[in-house]
Amino acid sequence: MNALEIAKFLLDETGKKTGRKGTTQDINDVVAKVIAAEFPDTSSDLLREAMWIVNDILSKDEHFRLRKIDPVNITGLDIDTPENGEPICERVNPAALYVDPAYQRQIGARGLRQIRKIVEAWDWNKFKPPICAYAVHDGVTVLKVLDGQHTAIAAASHPEVDFIPIMIVEASATSQQAAAFVGQNTERLQVTPLQLHQSSLVARDLDAMTIDLVCQQAGVTVLRHPGAGGAAKPGQTVAINAIAALINKRGNTQSREILEVLAKAGFAPILKDQIKAVELLLTSEEYSTVLKSDDLVAAIRGTWIADLDAAKQMALAQKWPLWRSLAIVWNRKCKKSRSTSFKTMRAA
Repeated sequence: MNALEIAKFLLDETGKKTGRKGTTQDINDVVAKVIAAEFPDTSSDLLREAMWIVNDILSKDEHFRLRKIDPVNITGLDIDTPENGEPICERVNPAALYVDPAYQRQIGARGLRQIRKIVEAWDWNKFKPPICAYAVHDGVTVLKVLDGQHTAIAAASHPEVDFIPIMIVEASATSQQAAAFVGQNTERLQVTPLQLHQSSLVARDLDAMTIDLVCQQAGVTVLRHPGAGGAAKPGQTVAINAIAALINKRGNTQSREILEVLAKAGFAPILKDQIKAVELLLTSEEYSTVLKSDDLVAAIRGTWIADLDAAKQMALAQKWPLWRSLAIVWNRKCKKSRSTSFKTMRAA
């Protein structure tokens, strides 16, 4: 094969494996693997010529052409002046950094595995500087990690890493640091809604404080993290997103009444489908006009496993959401309870 034929083969194989949707690095990785597998004995001069052809073709492909950073149209945006100055960058000993448990979760088994993987496959090309802020601890100025504690711990654990670059932002108070943490992690999947809620509470976020107040009034406790194996005590919950959505839709008073039913019924933990089921029963015209909160509490207390099984069967048969099926199961139990009470009264 000549250089042109080799180049065509490389491009064809690359297209098959990436669909021409990968990054330039993806393309380079595939080309290297194809060369190693298909052309182990081909002369380096011929391969070099083939690669020139490949690079020339890719350079004309819009997908792989180097792009300049251009500003977007910002017409109509209400742009605020930045409250803080731009971050500064420093090199520090990672073992000299601190973590504040007020808004940072403890490292569990999963986090430890992640740290060990980072240490084992340390790669400066993949390194992201932790975000830190100055704070006073026991009368001494220290640097707290707002985001990137796994990276910092991995660096401190690595025998060949003595210093790492960090980015330092202005956030002296704990509430500011928590707010900065929320800002850094709102779009990151690995940070849980529970952790963001806790950080928002520390930052005195109004929405988070409202959720906390409504839950306290209803006798519900929002856990900082799920218990081992999902274990929980009556009235505890990790369904922070469901509660936030409920308050946003129904307001504080109705939301408190809905959550109070589940707390009084002793659910452990209180789940999203339970919240949505009670919401339907206490707010829809179909059910709320004849159903009382106390009757619902009495009907659903202590029978969760059986009720869940019945709701699952109904949801499967009718292709309904589980929460809707659960509401129907609980409404039927309330009807049966009312019917029994009425017969007892008539007999008396």
